[in-house]
Amino acid sequence: MAGLLIILVFMLLLLLSVPVVTSIGLAGIAGLNIAGFGDALFIAPQQLLQGVDNTALLAIPFFILAGSLLNVLGMTDRIFAFASSLVGHFRGGLAQVNILASLFFSGISGAAVADCAALGTVEVKAMTSRGYSAEFAGAVTAASSIVGPIFPPSIPLLIYAYVANESVGRLFLAGIFPALVITAGLMIYVAILARLRAFPIEKKADFVTIKASALDGFFALVAPFIILTCLLSGIATASEAGVITSFYVLVLGLYYRSLTWARVVQAVRDTTYLSVMVILMLGFSKIIAWVLAITQTPQLLAEMTLTSLDAHWLFILAYIALFLILGMVFDTLGAMIILMPVVLPIVDLLAIDRVQFGIVTVLTLMIGVLTPPMGIALYVMTDITKQPFEVLARAAMPFLVPLLAALMLVAFVPEISLFLPNLIIGER
Repeated sequence: MAGLLIILVFMLLLLLSVPVVTSIGLAGIAGLNIAGFGDALFIAPQQLLQGVDNTALLAIPFFILAGSLLNVLGMTDRIFAFASSLVGHFRGGLAQVNILASLFFSGISGAAVADCAALGTVEVKAMTSRGYSAEFAGAVTAASSIVGPIFPPSIPLLIYAYVANESVGRLFLAGIFPALVITAGLMIYVAILARLRAFPIEKKADFVTIKASALDGFFALVAPFIILTCLLSGIATASEAGVITSFYVLVLGLYYRSLTWARVVQAVRDTTYLSVMVILMLGFSKIIAWVLAITQTPQLLAEMTLTSLDAHWLFILAYIALFLILGMVFDTLGAMIILMPVVLPIVDLLAIDRVQFGIVTVLTLMIGVLTPPMGIALYVMTDITKQPFEVLARAAMPFLVPLLAALMLVAFVPEISLFLPNLIIGER
């Protein structure tokens, strides 16, 4: 009962437009009162400090810093040019370029909103100048941004690793093939649409152009491989890998002569804001986790679930349906942080691999960035395209078909997520 009331308080506060961080904190305080600890509120700061007193959390600001630096150093034009040289000559080529550029950029930003904000202006301008409608350009940009939080490095996967006590390296490896599946699904959909609508064809790039654009963007594209190499070789922890990557990006800025104090300050300011928000959410969630543990909510929910949904596939379908709805309305990280302590015991009882479950969770919630009323990617694209929100939302709805198809594949074919980590790190 306490767990259900905490979740209801959290959702009610979000519906009242209370910021996510504040909502989690107030839900935790409400949980203490509901559980009968209203006269022992000193538990709240104790659990808050315990929740953030973990060196693993140092990885979060450094990964965010690396992505912020690459954003402000202007890597987007190089990435877009490289993607254009590869697939721009197909029918509807610029839409395909948009999707492929998102895959490349996701290895830098790790966040859907960063993808939309950084690539959106370049992509929408290029597409509208070649005859594509602004709403379609905005919709394909928003849809392809979902790849960002799946392909490493990924901030949501990093948070899930902390909440679920999982290996960051294993989760990052697990995200590679699902990201490719999403990319392929979107590109196939656009290819079909291009023939139906007779989208324009761009001039095919020659080998010299492809080679030049690849070399120009090469150093930016190797950033995720530096992270994975550090983690998998044991050279560095996740936090140290973040430091190494941030230093590498600074050197990259010097190489491209785009590094200025103003850009560094902007990146640090953005990193500080996002890092404080994320770490505070994790700290406040520790209060809720403590209340749930004391009241044995996960165990009670697990018993109820196993009684009604004893089949593996039934639980997965019910879970996806619930999280698709939550993703439409609530912040992705907030929903994940609040609900994982409740759901993970059920996952363990059903013998579902936590790594594969993490990929399914993040992908399911990220589809929410494309769906009203939350639809944060659509709000970003509204600002860029100057199109009404409802127009963009209507244009984005068909992209849910390939995205949901990819989600079902990832959810019911665990090898898509687990093949690489099992191959490189080993089965467990």
